[in-house]
Amino acid sequence: MIERPMRPKTLICLSPALLLPITVTGVLWRLDADRESSEIPMARKDDPVPTFSLPPLEGSELPGLSDADLRSGEVVLVNVFASWCYPCRVEHPYLMNLSRARSIPIYGINYKARPSDALKWLDEAENPYVAMGDDEDGKVSVDWGISGVPETLVIDQGGAIRYRQVGPLDPGTLEEVIFPLISSLRERES
Repeated sequence: MIERPMRPKTLICLSPALLLPITVTGVLWRLDADRESSEIPMARKDDPVPTFSLPPLEGSELPGLSDADLRSGEVVLVNVFASWCYPCRVEHPYLMNLSRARSIPIYGINYKARPSDALKWLDEAENPYVAMGDDEDGKVSVDWGISGVPETLVIDQGGAIRYRQVGPLDPGTLEEVIFPLISSLRERES
């Protein structure tokens, strides 16, 4: 039997079918390499809070915030917020309820918002924070691994991160996760 050479038309039809898997593999490999090289280190559960010192918001009577404040010997919440953040406004009533009940100290980190805007918003909505640092350039938040706002962290008595809530707080998360964790951490210390 005589072998017939492939016709150019057949090669043209097969080319995309052969190139597609090679192209997809190359793109996926490149995306994975980009992801690895651009990952932001994230302070994880049980890690100590990063070393930091943030000034107070200009015009605020509250003190600034540093890692020493979070090694106070009591369980605390750290809430990263911004005045321009709609989900921050959604969770704000829950923070106010916690603040009014004085059930746990809440520290705030103003993320990339003008201090005047943050203060205006907190004047209108009320301020749940006992201290508040101004992270105007976002560098401290990057050290924490903050991926967006709001984020809320439970910090234990020694300054270790015990829980990270990405996104707004809600009643279910507070009742089912955060309150039981706070109680457990407080009992462990007693």
